[in-house]
Amino acid sequence: MSDCPCCSGRSYELCCEPLLLGQTRALTAEAVMRARYTAYTLAEIDYLYQTSGPRVRREFDAESSRKWAQSAEWKGFAIRQAEGGGEQDASAVIEFVAQYQIDKTDFEHHEIAEFGRVDGEWRFIDGKVVSPPPVRREAPKVGRNDPCTCGSGKKSKKCCGVAATEPAAQ
Repeated sequence: MSDCPCCSGRSYELCCEPLLLGQTRALTAEAVMRARYTAYTLAEIDYLYQTSGPRVRREFDAESSRKWAQSAEWKGFAIRQAEGGGEQDASAVIEFVAQYQIDKTDFEHHEIAEFGRVDGEWRFIDGKVVSPPPVRREAPKVGRNDPCTCGSGKKSKKCCGVAATEPAAQ
């Protein structure tokens, strides 16, 4: 038995496999969320479509999803926060992070996903990607006409500010 790709700590055979094979249905929104991540890792695109709500299904591009899923090396999955989604609930909001690598570059997909029941079964309704905070400069910006920070007394554009962008004189 191998560990489930969804990082639940359970074996694949006891965790997501029965859902992906249609042997059982997800009792919670978290279970369907984990199975959807596992479906990406295995490029089981049919499961992604089946567990999508009506609007998502209308916009679903199976071939693009398959190509993206197959191009990635899936590294991990974590649920950051979940509201609702229990066996008696009608809706859920799950914040998650999926880690993957494409062409030796690491990526994180951070999303807040909405789930709801459609005909009694959990479906992915919508998602909002969470963008990282903007990079804040610690040091003040040095303008081209400001004195160079090296202390030479020259303007930045005539000193160190140019050295990094122009080839050195021979």
